[in-house]
Amino acid sequence: MNLIGLIVFVLFCINIFLVIAMVFIERKKPEMIVSWLIVLTFLPILGFILYITIGSGLSYKTKRMLKNKRIYTKEYEEFISKQKIRYSDERSKPSKEKDYSELILFNLNNANSAYFKNNDVKVFTNGIEKIESLKKDLLSAKQSINLLYYIFADDEVGNEIMDILVVKARQGVKVKLLYDSVGCLKTKRSFFKRLEKAGGEVAEFFPPLFGLRLVNLKINYRNHRKIAVIDGKIAYTGGINIRDDHMGKRKKLSPWRDTHIRVVGDAVYGFATAFFNDWRFCKKHSQTFDELKKQGYFKKGKSKNSLGMQVVSSGPDLTSKPIKESFIRMILSAKEKLYIETPYFIPDEVVMQALNFAKASGVEINIIIPSLPDKMLVYMATLAHIKDVLTLGDGVNVYLYNGFIHSKAIMVDNKVVSVGSCNFDNRSFSLNFELNAYLYGKEICQKFSKIFSEDISNSKPLTKTFFKRKPWYSKIAQAFFRLFSPLL
Repeated sequence: MNLIGLIVFVLFCINIFLVIAMVFIERKKPEMIVSWLIVLTFLPILGFILYITIGSGLSYKTKRMLKNKRIYTKEYEEFISKQKIRYSDERSKPSKEKDYSELILFNLNNANSAYFKNNDVKVFTNGIEKIESLKKDLLSAKQSINLLYYIFADDEVGNEIMDILVVKARQGVKVKLLYDSVGCLKTKRSFFKRLEKAGGEVAEFFPPLFGLRLVNLKINYRNHRKIAVIDGKIAYTGGINIRDDHMGKRKKLSPWRDTHIRVVGDAVYGFATAFFNDWRFCKKHSQTFDELKKQGYFKKGKSKNSLGMQVVSSGPDLTSKPIKESFIRMILSAKEKLYIETPYFIPDEVVMQALNFAKASGVEINIIIPSLPDKMLVYMATLAHIKDVLTLGDGVNVYLYNGFIHSKAIMVDNKVVSVGSCNFDNRSFSLNFELNAYLYGKEICQKFSKIFSEDISNSKPLTKTFFKRKPWYSKIAQAFFRLFSPLL
């Protein structure tokens, strides 16, 4: 056997071994296996490296550590158990919540997510409003500030927030900042040391090996959540990172449209729990819930409003996909209208079937995506899937927002709306650590209905003609990158 033949044989054996691992050990889905086979076949050496670095999944040890660091309280589990019984029994369901009690029960059972009744929510539709509100709350903090952001940039807005955190830490406020290693790849670590020198605490989610920023075997698994919890009383979540371009300061992606919410009330407990689950894992802390509560991190919420809410987390450490599965449940529960707003639209076959069922049931489907791409490969795959959706026929409306829309929101029938960090794609559904809030009731949904209507008025309809007019190379790119949808 000559050298070339030997190399081909070795590569063939490696590919066979990886396929066996994907099928019998990692139990990946068929579409994921097919995508990796394409990569391994056409890029044999590079494909192997890519699979080892981004495709092999989280180790059993990492999953176990993440599980062991989750906060557990007997009181919460008892509270959840009582809610499950209450929403399972038709006679005990509150009449106000009967329209959406099935989704509440689904999230209770599938995500162990409690339903919190007494909340007040403020909605932001751009980064400037959200950051100004956040800065005011940070400056008013008396005891604690807990921040988790996928991107915390060393730019104008990043320095504004960091300056406040440094001041508050020096004043004795307990400041904790958790950032994602990949999301903050361009942010120098010296930027975060300013806060540590002031007395604050900083942690990096899935840090690189030996401190070498480009050597990270968990680079494919990112903490995409955006959580702020202040004094245990106020929480923020949504799509807006701490970065200038999310303020609309990058002309290439302007205007920038995003959605974020500020929460006051009982549901802040859910955000604080999500933060400390990640914080305890990164800092290897073993503080119990009771210890954290004594330190003032968990407080009884106070709100004049009675908006109902659930906080749902998902990630590659879980066997289920709570946010994706709740989206499917929402789609299948729709009776009249469905709104989806996302920068990336890459659903798998199961989600597509749910959309098909909704359409066949007479539901009007409205999808809003950007007209400006920030990631061309992902945008090509998005267009390919949008083309598939349009084949469902009349009643399916797709809109190209006049700018870049980074908002992640889904609403059904003016009953429930979900907003958070989760995009409508496989990466968010399966690979990233995400968090979404589920808001229940007509009042909040009417507010979002107006927001969706404004976004549609700032968009142009996308039809089949749009694709017919695309040049041949764009059509080829869409078809090609569609093959890699499970990996994007």
